[in-house]
Amino acid sequence: MSGEDIKEIIAENLLRFRTQSGLTQAQLADLLNYSDKAVSKWERGESVPDIRVLVQIAGIYNVKLDDLVTRPAEKHVKPELNKRKKRALITLLSSALVWFIATGIFVILSLIDGIDREYLVFVCALLPAAVVLTVFSALWGNRLTTALASSFLLWSIAAIIFTFIYLFTEIQSTWLIFVAAAVFQLLIIFWFVFRKLKWPQHRI
Repeated sequence: MSGEDIKEIIAENLLRFRTQSGLTQAQLADLLNYSDKAVSKWERGESVPDIRVLVQIAGIYNVKLDDLVTRPAEKHVKPELNKRKKRALITLLSSALVWFIATGIFVILSLIDGIDREYLVFVCALLPAAVVLTVFSALWGNRLTTALASSFLLWSIAAIIFTFIYLFTEIQSTWLIFVAAAVFQLLIIFWFVFRKLKWPQHRI
């Protein structure tokens, strides 16, 4: 079998498994940290991914490496996309659990005489909710989701500090807290931009 034949077989298999999985070229490229142009070239047979990438692709489609380099064999593909949906659902449910617990605490405090401002429970719930999103984003997300979750964490902390200082102290100019938060927000943006420039995605 010639090299051109192998290239054609790999191209056909890559296109077939990706189509069966329901992934777009852009989604697969994001999972592999490559450009969608590179994926397009592989599927047209203009180039062949190296063995490391082929192993990674086989893992995404839950197939053997042989299935990518030999003539098509019928297999049920379990797409990585389904896994991502499950992870998103777990993240949302975990965040919802934080607010469910906060609601329960709010109800309990509302029934106790002498306790006012029980609504602060929801203000405080911003922090654990932001922590949950940040942790799961760091585990399963990408640069954008991690940056957004980090920003949400930052502004949650700022909102909590502002609320308590405003309600329980006589300190003036509490709005400066948000100015400081804006400075940290810029640092977060610069950090993620710097990471992208320093560790760019592979491009072909």
